[in-house]
Amino acid sequence: MKKRLISVLKYLLFIGIGVFLVWWSLHQIPSNKWGEFKNSLRTAKYALIVPVLVILSLSHIIRALRWRILMQPMGYTPSFPNTFFAVMIGYLANLAVPRLGEVLKCTILSKYEKVPAEKLVGTIVAERAFDVISLGIIFLLAFVFQFEVVGEYGMQLFKELFQNKSGHFSINKILIAVGILAACFVALKVWFYQFSHLRIVILFKKILRGIWEGLSSVNKLQQKSLFIFYSAAIWGLYILGTWVGLSATQGTAHLGIQEAISALAFASIGMIITPGGIGAYAFFMAKVLEKNDIPFEIGFANGTLQWFAQFIIVLIIGTICVVLLPIYNKSNKQ
Repeated sequence: MKKRLISVLKYLLFIGIGVFLVWWSLHQIPSNKWGEFKNSLRTAKYALIVPVLVILSLSHIIRALRWRILMQPMGYTPSFPNTFFAVMIGYLANLAVPRLGEVLKCTILSKYEKVPAEKLVGTIVAERAFDVISLGIIFLLAFVFQFEVVGEYGMQLFKELFQNKSGHFSINKILIAVGILAACFVALKVWFYQFSHLRIVILFKKILRGIWEGLSSVNKLQQKSLFIFYSAAIWGLYILGTWVGLSATQGTAHLGIQEAISALAFASIGMIITPGGIGAYAFFMAKVLEKNDIPFEIGFANGTLQWFAQFIIVLIIGTICVVLLPIYNKSNKQ
C-alpha cells in the first residue's frame, strides 16, 4: 500500500511539473501574440505527421534490434516481435508513469522469452548509458554548429538554477547540491554494510549483479560495429524527425539541420523530466528556438505539434502492440 502511494505521489509530481510548464509557457505568450500562436497551429502542415511517424517508427524498430544485441553475450536471443512489442509497450507505459516502461519491458521479455528480469535490467542500464553518451554528442554537435545560441541558453539555465536573488551565483546552493549527493552516497554505503542480512538488501544486490552483467555484456558484444551503427541511426532519425517537424509551421519552416540538432538537444531534457515530455518538451524547444530569432509563441506552437506527433505515434503503435503481444505468442506456441 505504501509503495503504491509513493508511486502515485511520484506520478502526480511529474505530471504536475508538466502541467505547470504548459501553464507557464502559455503565460509567456503576450496577449497581442495569441493570434500568431493560434495561426501557427491552424496553418500547420499536419500531413507531415505521416513522414514523422515513419521516421520515428523506424527508430523504435532499430532500438529493438539494438536491445537484442545487448542480450546475446548473456546467451539470450529473444524473437524480434516480442522485443519490439516490449519496447513499444514500455514507451506507452512511460506516458502514464515515468520509468514504469522500463519495468514492463523486462517483465514482458521475462514472461514470454524466459530471460531473467534482473539481467534485463542490466541491458536497460547499458542502453540508457549509451543514450546519455549519444545525447552528449548531440549537445556537442549543437555547440559546434550553434555555439553562441546553445552556449547562451545553457548558461542562462545554469544561472537560473544556482543564482541568488541578486542575480549572482550562490555558493550555498552549489554546496547544498553537492552535500545532498554526498549524503546519499554515504547512506547507501552504510545501508549495504550494516543491513546486508535483510531480504530487501539481498534482493537489491542480486539486481545490482544483474545490472553489472548487463553492463559488462557491452565489452563482450559480438556485433560492436552494428551496435554503434544502430545507436547512431536512432539519434540520426531523431534529428531528421525534428527537422521535418520544424518545417510543419510557418516561421520555423526555413530552419535547417543545425537548428534541429539544437532543438532536439534541449527538447530531450523535457522528455526526461516529465511523463512523455508533456509541457517540458515544447517549452525547452521554444526557448532554444527563441535564441534563433523565432518568437516564443511560434516555437511553442511547433514544439507542441512535434510533441503531439510523438505522443500519437506511441499511443497508436503501443496500443497495437498490447493487442498483438498475446496473439503472437499464442499462435507461436501452437
